[in-house]
Amino acid sequence: MNWTAALQLALRALWRNKSRATLTALGVIIGVASVIAMVSIGAGAQQRIAAQLESMGTNSLMIRSGTMTHGGVRSGAGTTTLSYAYADAEAIADLPGVIAVAPTVRTSAQARYRGTNWGTAVEGVTPDYFRVRSWALAEGEPFSERHVASAAHVCLLGQTVARELFGLANPIGESIVITGVACRILGVLEEKGASAWGSDQDDRIFAPLTTVQRKLMGITHVDYIEVQAAGRELTFQVIDEVKRLLRQRHRLQAGQEDDFRIHNRAELAQASEESAQVFTYLLGSIASVSLLVGGIGIMNIMLVSVTERTREIGIRMALGARRRDILWQFLLEALLLSGAGGALGMVLGLSSAAILSRVSSFPVAITPWAVVLAFSFSVLVGIFFGLHPARKASRMRPIDALRYE
Repeated sequence: MNWTAALQLALRALWRNKSRATLTALGVIIGVASVIAMVSIGAGAQQRIAAQLESMGTNSLMIRSGTMTHGGVRSGAGTTTLSYAYADAEAIADLPGVIAVAPTVRTSAQARYRGTNWGTAVEGVTPDYFRVRSWALAEGEPFSERHVASAAHVCLLGQTVARELFGLANPIGESIVITGVACRILGVLEEKGASAWGSDQDDRIFAPLTTVQRKLMGITHVDYIEVQAAGRELTFQVIDEVKRLLRQRHRLQAGQEDDFRIHNRAELAQASEESAQVFTYLLGSIASVSLLVGGIGIMNIMLVSVTERTREIGIRMALGARRRDILWQFLLEALLLSGAGGALGMVLGLSSAAILSRVSSFPVAITPWAVVLAFSFSVLVGIFFGLHPARKASRMRPIDALRYE
């Protein structure tokens, strides 16, 4: 078979009915464009969720106080305080698989700077807190263990607090007053944005743990402990080790309920990523339906074309064309329709994703595998739905085809 001649015949046949061919390819164009645009939106949402979880600190655990029972009265989780919590944090730091531990206390207070004041959350932390939360400084310097040991009057500001108290001025080296305690500002943290629950993570002031405990709250315990594991897969092992250690340190008997709760952020991250992935596949599947509809359109038009060109098929067979030549001619026409539709669909899908990312707040991430997959699927659709009309044409008897009116 001369492939060049077959290609010319197919192109000539499509050109004779170019309006019909364009409308037929339109189904494939829309289908491919929809798959690329929908998968890009899903991938963008997946990346945004991953970024939000990253901002919370991955591979990390949060240990809070659990329920307790006194005289038949049960308190809810988080309403009691951990006993010897700072010592617990030091013991947890020695467990295998743990790379950082951050005992934390939290309160709310009014911060004042000259004539400006701002109500915000004040957290007492250790230097490891920022490692656990993957939170870097935008400017300035962090406080150290020496500041924690001496309960120094220093602090770090979140972006929201810095903006509300200082506007465009540089706060480094200035002092603010928190509940009557003057704190020198060492630095400003990078912007974190909203948490997964919608709260502003930048609306906080961080001071050394002992400073907040002794000077602001008058307590010795901690509210919760953040723990970072060496890897996401190690978090489950670390949870078991932490449970065993805390039960032993709190002298809990067998069968007695834990007086602490452990929240695994790595588990939350994994579940969220899997949900986002399912969401992406769902969007891609819905868009693929339109591609299948486009394929059915190709098969319908090719069947009409076979019927219209029955006498042409008979003449070609009478002149020596073999059945496989007829089959390849019509299959090539279907492939040209789906291939051209797929190529134009790629352009339309990429353009739509780019425009959507510019004019809307939708997170969009174009993935090369989605583009290749959508185009390959359009070609397969052309082969699958073009095969039946091509086989029908190739199986005609020449004498019957020539008699066809």
